[in-house]
Amino acid sequence: MEQSYAIALATSLMAASVTTIGVLTVRRFEAWARASTTYFASFAAGVLVSVSFLHIIPTALNMNAAGPAWMLGGFVAMYGVNRFVTAYVCDKPGNEDFVIGLIPMIGIAFHSFVDGVIYAVAFNVDALTGVLTAIGLVLHEFPEGIVTYALLLRSGFRTSMALVLALAAAAATTPLGTLVSHPLIADIEPVSLGAMLAVTAGMLVYVGATHLLCHAQQEPRRYSAVAMGAGIVVAIGIIAAKG
Repeated sequence: MEQSYAIALATSLMAASVTTIGVLTVRRFEAWARASTTYFASFAAGVLVSVSFLHIIPTALNMNAAGPAWMLGGFVAMYGVNRFVTAYVCDKPGNEDFVIGLIPMIGIAFHSFVDGVIYAVAFNVDALTGVLTAIGLVLHEFPEGIVTYALLLRSGFRTSMALVLALAAAAATTPLGTLVSHPLIADIEPVSLGAMLAVTAGMLVYVGATHLLCHAQQEPRRYSAVAMGAGIVVAIGIIAAKG
């Protein structure tokens, strides 16, 4: 148990490091990041929606028969957060764009936290399951960090604040999920993990299909459809690597 936990924690820290590299890379080229936000949003939408429909949702349904209800709950929860932020945060002069970065950040933070839980569970099953799971999860951390940071910049956050929020939401939450779940690992049943995955899927579908694509379409770029297609291809590659 302790050995599997150590490996899971090391893997989650590696994933956080990959995310951090992505954030620092895009920070080095901030002007380019701001100009390319629409492409990042389209790419992220392709990844998030594809991974949700092709992997997270089927997995959640296999683990929890009430998966559709949990997915609806996750979708509605993100809608509620969106409405709250829009009404109470963005309904002020100068704050209109904050929601563009805040909503994806919340969804990505929850998703990354669940990633950490999944590392703990997968490596507790056996090493092979853990490694196969880690391959796909770590691969998506780099673009996840880039997208989070770029969208926060697009929302009007200062560079330093966007950096802190991106690292906290996309990087730090993964090892946190592993650390928090370890004491409870013996009590986490597949049905409960399935419910968490389903909630995550509902949130990610909302973020990708309803939120990111909506804002990407408001600022059309010539190759935004290509960027979304690239996201879909990357997602399929991740799933194939895990399969």
